[in-house]
Amino acid sequence: MAKIALVTGASRGIGAATAQILAARGYDLCISYRERADTAEQLAATLRQQGGKVIAVRADISQESDVEQLFRSVDEQLGPLDALVNNAGILLQQTRTENMSAARINQILHTNVTGTLLCCREAIRRMSTRRGGSGGSIVNVSSMAARSGSPEEYIDYAASKGAVDSMTIGLAKEVAGDGIRVNGVRPGPIHTEMHADGGEPDRIQRISCRIPMGRGGQPQEVANAITWLLSDAASYVSGSFIDVSGGA
Repeated sequence: MAKIALVTGASRGIGAATAQILAARGYDLCISYRERADTAEQLAATLRQQGGKVIAVRADISQESDVEQLFRSVDEQLGPLDALVNNAGILLQQTRTENMSAARINQILHTNVTGTLLCCREAIRRMSTRRGGSGGSIVNVSSMAARSGSPEEYIDYAASKGAVDSMTIGLAKEVAGDGIRVNGVRPGPIHTEMHADGGEPDRIQRISCRIPMGRGGQPQEVANAITWLLSDAASYVSGSFIDVSGGA
């Protein structure tokens, strides 16, 4: 029987690359998206051609009702969840902290922190052996910004990813006895559209000189790390992080 995975924010970038690899490895998938319905549906259609079951579900993870409906969709259309990849997140225009409004900060935190934790909650309710589940694996997509702080650019985003790191460590300890592993990946500069969201599409070109490997990463390189953490090859790994950052 195929394993079932949910990948949030999977209409582009790291999420889409992760969905592609998981589908190739025989997973049935739910890919969630917030805005890019056409892109998500096109990806789902492509992955179905590989023989697995794939659904695309719209969900704004900053909204609790959307998260609950997302997981109900997985229950009803795919079955018991085995794996969750918390990839959905937002980044806003680069600015210094002195220019940030409470509304901006809360927008970041509601998605990147509250939304991620809500998705973990729903996954745990389904996976936990204490609740009759069969266990499972969760991978939270953080960022090297959690370690650098992203001064002069987006400290609010960096702070949100620091919170993701903390929840990953805490949850790994909390649910280890429930048969659930929780790990994280911290991408460095990766060639995705997210840099355009921050107002600098060519950001990697500017900062590549600071990266020991001298280049930005590709989404597939992060997806490979995520897929390994989900796999049985990582069966004794929990509460850990893989930095996919070119040595930074």
